[in-house]
Amino acid sequence: MLNRENLESLLTKGGNVIGSDSEKIGSIGQLYADDDTGEPTWVTVKTGLFGTSQSFVPVEGAHAQGDDLVVPYSKDHVKDAPRVDVDGHLTPEEEDRLYTYYERGARTYSDARNDVDLQGDADLNAGTPNAGTDGYASGTSAGAAGGTSAGTTAGTSAGGTVGHDTSGPTTDDAMTRSEERLHVGTEREATGRARLRKYVTTENVTKTVPVQREEVRLEREPITDANRGAALNGPDISEEEHEVILHEERPVVDKETVPVERVRLDKDVVQDDATVSEEVRKEHIDADGVDGNSRR
Repeated sequence: MLNRENLESLLTKGGNVIGSDSEKIGSIGQLYADDDTGEPTWVTVKTGLFGTSQSFVPVEGAHAQGDDLVVPYSKDHVKDAPRVDVDGHLTPEEEDRLYTYYERGARTYSDARNDVDLQGDADLNAGTPNAGTDGYASGTSAGAAGGTSAGTTAGTSAGGTVGHDTSGPTTDDAMTRSEERLHVGTEREATGRARLRKYVTTENVTKTVPVQREEVRLEREPITDANRGAALNGPDISEEEHEVILHEERPVVDKETVPVERVRLDKDVVQDDATVSEEVRKEHIDADGVDGNSRR
């Protein structure tokens, strides 16, 4: 079973809340504990764009899974929970709405019981006494049984408001109409990776280069007055050998490495338009019984 230390550990680690459909609902926002027992009763989930909204989920029935908190509700069920301001304090009516939504049954409270926000230690409940206890009807006069307070006219509450709320305690003489506004921003994420990789290949290069070689040629010349002396120089009859060394050129290959170009990666920013479609909720107020007609 989860206790305060378990949940505070998940919050410290930045854990997420996972629904019963195994989908991530959002990250853990705040924890709320019962002041009498010190055990957490609610946890908020950061949902919406950039986690700007927080939904309340009962801790009862949840369990830890690694650094995450798994709750027995689907993602859509949690996101559709009644909207309650995360301001460190819940009224009894707000907590009753949440318990009713999660089918946990309405709760009653005594003066001695207040829930506290684990982050802010602020009162979560206004200390509304239970029905049937002393002081439960305090704030109304002896004439309350007749439907009006002492010193007020019929149809006017003790607070001076006209009429009364039929769905809960009377607050003031006006009904607030709210609606959701869509705020769209952008976030930066990595979508791909580009890299330069240099590798070596081998190819054959053919070049033609001129080469020279020596070949022997036999020349005969007659005896003349010009060469007679050289011809008679030596014995009359003899055996002799005379040789000539022949040369030829051969191709010599030499290689050198030279830089040919430089290559780098650069990035361009391309501007596109992205269309975002999301459902927003609006409250509407109908007025019945005004001049005999229904007016919006």
